[in-house]
Amino acid sequence: MHFQPKIDSFFVIVLSVIIVVISAVFLVPLGLDLSSGRIFSTGEWTIILSIYLASVGFMLWTFFGIKYALYDDHLYVQGGPFRSHIRYSDITRVASSLDMYTGYKLLTSKRGIEIHYRTAFFGSVKISPKEIDLFLVELKKRCPNAIFQIDQKTF
Repeated sequence: MHFQPKIDSFFVIVLSVIIVVISAVFLVPLGLDLSSGRIFSTGEWTIILSIYLASVGFMLWTFFGIKYALYDDHLYVQGGPFRSHIRYSDITRVASSLDMYTGYKLLTSKRGIEIHYRTAFFGSVKISPKEIDLFLVELKKRCPNAIFQIDQKTF
């Protein structure tokens, strides 16, 4: 069963600001040097534009490549190149989360859930499925031993 992330306008604004800043850092110096009469070599243009496109591409891939899936034996979460296969037997607690600044996050919403599991490098992962109620019902079926601390007012 696959779930799409909930996307807040706040995250779209943050992503837009980050892309504008990255663009300013890479492209404004090119424009200033061109206006001063300096001519960049093809190699310099290639390097600068490659780093710029890789940076913006990575941000977009991470943001728009978020997906969550419940399989028979594990929960799969992905955000661009970041992926986790979380066995249901390793999940210890599922809780509401309003903390979007710390930890391992694969979410695009201020409000989400934090899944604590035994094999987590950071202790947990924060996600924000669009259909949160359906996601939680399905996760509860697969993780009967996990503690669910969900505050419905959070969503």
